[in-house]
Amino acid sequence: MAKITKVSPLAPAAFPTLPVIDGVQLASIAAGVRYQGRTDVMLAVLAPGTSVAGVFTRSATRSAPVLDCQAKIGGASDGPAAILVNSGNSNAFTGHYGQTSVAEVTQAVADVTGVPVGRVFTSSTGVIGEPMKHERIVAKLGDLNAALSPDALEDAARAIMTTDTFAKGASRTVGIDGKMVKIAGIAKGSGMIAPDMATMLVYIFTDARVEQGALQAMLSAMTDRTFNCITVDSDTSTSDTLLLCATGASGVDATGNAEFAAALEEVMLDLAQQVVRDGEGATKFVEIRVTGAASDTDARVHGLAIANSPLVKTAIAGEDPNWGRVVMAIGKSGAAADRDLLSISFGDILVAEKGWVSPGYREEDAAAYMKGQELVIGVDLGLGEGKSTVWTCDLTHGYIEINADYRS
Repeated sequence: MAKITKVSPLAPAAFPTLPVIDGVQLASIAAGVRYQGRTDVMLAVLAPGTSVAGVFTRSATRSAPVLDCQAKIGGASDGPAAILVNSGNSNAFTGHYGQTSVAEVTQAVADVTGVPVGRVFTSSTGVIGEPMKHERIVAKLGDLNAALSPDALEDAARAIMTTDTFAKGASRTVGIDGKMVKIAGIAKGSGMIAPDMATMLVYIFTDARVEQGALQAMLSAMTDRTFNCITVDSDTSTSDTLLLCATGASGVDATGNAEFAAALEEVMLDLAQQVVRDGEGATKFVEIRVTGAASDTDARVHGLAIANSPLVKTAIAGEDPNWGRVVMAIGKSGAAADRDLLSISFGDILVAEKGWVSPGYREEDAAAYMKGQELVIGVDLGLGEGKSTVWTCDLTHGYIEINADYRS
């Protein structure tokens, strides 16, 4: 794998200070799953009664850990739960061997932690198509269990990284009925990012009490407005997993609470945008705002067509205000569009309106704008009230360098 030596220029200044979530204990360790001397496994153990919700990749070639998690979500939630994540090997496209690896790991976690095997969730990220050396993980479970701590979220975030250049975390605190409820999450993601679920590994914890069915409904709806609105390279991973865990340790029932829902969605969007900021080789963070579409669905289709276009993304990397490529992407999206109603802007600069270049447009103004690290492309279809916002990054030679050597 290409050695990652530079942190993304779009990275936050530092990893945020995350609150301790009562009912959650974590640990991480170097197990040598693929590389020696690199922290690559994290374990989270959750208090009895924790509700666990999840969304997963829609890939037809999804991994054995994803299939196992999907089978367990929605099951009994009265006992404790555990999450075991490794980096270095995705345990995907590994046939019956992959299923055996999951069974061995989940049973070993259950034996060490006392968590029922039906409540042990695993995720794997890394190289596809190589058998998992799960015995290396199993050998470290005793040490992981002994090291469990309530304040180890940052270490856990680092353990799940692959080509990421920085660890990703976010949190919010919200008052409900005079009590404070905490939400904190971590994420992994840099490449193979496309909106077909969460498109990464994400683990979010809260000390609120939320019934599993309500938690699942909330998570599914919010995923469509956050993680399903980002893209780095249009490729859907085999391993995407997003788990949301509500321990209930605060004693506060947040089911149906609007303030809690808003705070949770803020955490999800924060993590989703951090993934884009760490897009492989990225130098520009791009927000694409589509309005005036025939429907919200059409607006999102147009936004993603722009965000996923290699021609648009390379123009952005080259700081070229080539708005013709935006026109092209809209035309090919398949959603409703009318050339003679279309307007396009770069930031506050109106580039084209009503199907023609704007009379006041000056190329040098747009070229100067494109030199910024944070860009907004606005598109108005002039057809209706539909709208959507998606986020992406540019496509640079750095993306090629990272992925050309990924297995080396």
